[in-house]
Amino acid sequence: MQFFLLGLIGVTCNQGFYLLGLENTSATFVSAVENAVPAGTFLMAAVLRIEQVHLNRKDGKAKVLGVLASVAGASVITFYKGPTIYVPPRTSPSGQSHLLLSLFGDAREKNWTFGCICAIGHCVCWFSWIVLQGPVLKKYPARLSVTSFTLFFGILQLSAIAAYVERDSQEWQIHSGSAILGILYVGVVASAMSYAIQLWAIDKGGPVFVSVYMPLQTLLVDIMDSVIMGAQFYFGGIVGAVLIVAGLYLVVWGKSKESKFGKEMKSKTSPVPLNIDNQIKYYSEEDKESSLVQPLLPISSK
Repeated sequence: MQFFLLGLIGVTCNQGFYLLGLENTSATFVSAVENAVPAGTFLMAAVLRIEQVHLNRKDGKAKVLGVLASVAGASVITFYKGPTIYVPPRTSPSGQSHLLLSLFGDAREKNWTFGCICAIGHCVCWFSWIVLQGPVLKKYPARLSVTSFTLFFGILQLSAIAAYVERDSQEWQIHSGSAILGILYVGVVASAMSYAIQLWAIDKGGPVFVSVYMPLQTLLVDIMDSVIMGAQFYFGGIVGAVLIVAGLYLVVWGKSKESKFGKEMKSKTSPVPLNIDNQIKYYSEEDKESSLVQPLLPISSK
């Protein structure tokens, strides 16, 4: 049942809302909405007590500030341009027009209200799926098995929906080699490998630790867009990059301090050996001042 719900939330609803939102809005808008995933993950994990947040300690404040800084950095890259820092070699107008049309699409004949709702639903499903994987991994530590079962149930659900929505057999045919490569890439890299690596990171660092790295995709897309696609690089990209890196550092530092504090507290309450009358007895740190001087079991004399 747990794997079925993970497949429903993380694969079926997540991808379904994402594609519907992308179809009815634009890639830029969906990317901007996705910047709310780290904040949503942090809030949900804190409410469910999966992530410990101690606002009265430095590690708790660092994690909160780190999440906010990462979200702010990704938002700056998306919404603020500023002066141009890098201008690539000039390309033909037709190529630029084709690139803009492919990225943003035609705004006509799009239901933006429906698309916005789907984009928000995509983000809710995404951070819910990230958070809910934590408790499942405690019961089922085999990460690859969890990934396999999640994708298996997601495939079954999506196949049933696709068979109901698209009943024309001609639409299911693959007509080009590029389509096969696209399907293989989405299935092997973007789904199987991505989900497996993400699950491993959640098991090691927790849901908030994983989600705080998501704003990096906005920064990397901005850099690759300038280097590969020939787009201009703006000052807002540098400001956003600084905020994202600072946010990542704060979260990692906060997690490190939290782990160190937990080990110190555990060592203070762990039992320590005491040698009394040639017998080893174990007491906590609080009982080191105990007045017990006689062994618990009397020594029989012959």
